[in-house]
Amino acid sequence: MKAPLSKWISIILPLLLGVSLIIYQYYQFTSAQLLEMKGYFKSADYFYITLSLIIASFGFLSRAYRWKFAINHLGYNSRFANNLMAVCIAYFINLTIPRSGEFSRALVLKKYEAVPFDKAFGTIVAERIVDFIIFMMFAAAAFIFQFTIIKEFLVSTLPLEKLILLAIGGFLFMIIAVLIWLYSKMRIITKLKEKIAGLQEGILSVFQMKQRWPFIFHSIFIWFTYVAMFYVSIFALPETSNIGIGAVITAFVFGSLAIGFTNSGFGAFPLLIAQILLLYSIPETVGTAFGWLIWISQTLLTVFLGAVSLIMLPILNKKQII
Repeated sequence: MKAPLSKWISIILPLLLGVSLIIYQYYQFTSAQLLEMKGYFKSADYFYITLSLIIASFGFLSRAYRWKFAINHLGYNSRFANNLMAVCIAYFINLTIPRSGEFSRALVLKKYEAVPFDKAFGTIVAERIVDFIIFMMFAAAAFIFQFTIIKEFLVSTLPLEKLILLAIGGFLFMIIAVLIWLYSKMRIITKLKEKIAGLQEGILSVFQMKQRWPFIFHSIFIWFTYVAMFYVSIFALPETSNIGIGAVITAFVFGSLAIGFTNSGFGAFPLLIAQILLLYSIPETVGTAFGWLIWISQTLLTVFLGAVSLIMLPILNKKQII
């Protein structure tokens, strides 16, 4: 009973948070402002939204193709179609529980390509490490070149004293966690270490593979599609079409954080995008409409590709199932 309960809690709580943020944002606007935002949706140039979805699709393709380099290094072969459908399903499942889709990717390869789960999952963890490094480069660039703007946003959101306490608390928590990991003899820690040891080969595959440079190229290209998708979308509204690349990168970084820590940004993404663009003199109504345009279009693409993949995966692998 405990496992299903915790599973439902992990689904419901993020959804409740998203709904709460939507309700909160809704009541921040007057009826006239809500009507104004409705007008932005009607007048938006959906050519650029469609173009952003095409660019995003190339990101899906590149992520699926990149995966094969790590899988091949481990001595296994996986068909590109299965890699792609596994990636699409993973993004689809991530709409429910953040990062839960990564498990489904490994399960798909285990079922249809006979790749051991721990090794496949290890390659996914390695991918995420590389993705995190690239994301931190974007975050560092935004922080360096947009320091004043970001500082203004952080201070207005959290007072400096709380930011300092939060940083100290996080640092102490990290030290305690490392000490427990290194020296604890607790059964749960020991089992966790055994599980992680099984992932080691998959994780190290990225750094030891012969085709590491094509892997790195696709990693960079994936993040290029993310930024390009966001950048192209600004031309959908005349009010956002003139914002600079600094505003785009900053909004992209905070939007990515919203997606990473919630149900793919449900409720949080439009709110954060609006607050960031407000710092660049973009009215909150415009920023909110812009955030929802991006989030809704990308979510619809994710649902469509995920649903098609769920249907086609067993059909295209019928012989393997039999």
